[in-house]
Amino acid sequence: MEACKTDNKIIINKLLKFLDSIDIEIIENEFEEKTFLPGLKIENGCLMIDRQRLLYPGDILHEAGHIAVVPQIERGILNDNVTVNRPGADGEEMAVMLWSYAACLHIGINPEIVFHKDGYKGSSEWILNNYNEKKYIGLPLLVWMGLASDQSDANRFPKMIKWLRD
Repeated sequence: MEACKTDNKIIINKLLKFLDSIDIEIIENEFEEKTFLPGLKIENGCLMIDRQRLLYPGDILHEAGHIAVVPQIERGILNDNVTVNRPGADGEEMAVMLWSYAACLHIGINPEIVFHKDGYKGSSEWILNNYNEKKYIGLPLLVWMGLASDQSDANRFPKMIKWLRD
């Protein structure tokens, strides 16, 4: 069990280093309230992390993806479950998942850390199988957002053009 905690700490530190490098604000703090994902919440566009309550380190990357794919002008008003009452939230979710996958590969962590068996309504294996077969569901959205290149481009996905939407 101690090795698992050490592994999680290493993974979390890698994720936080990456997020800091792309200017996603992180605040580590303990919080009592129940959140959409245990140990995580988005508050005014900032990712809040309670390491004691965090169940899955990969959820950090997924939640950061929600911050990354919204237009810059809207980031500061993101709170709680950011998909509620947002137009285009379903498409945004697909973009977030693919963004998270690209980030895993960029950081050098196994995508199964984000797409764990207890997430994605039981579809994480299906999602990863599609990505591994280069069936990038949501890629047109990342291209439209200006974050990724089309598959015909020399710098094609999973390489990203940039990590934050303008």
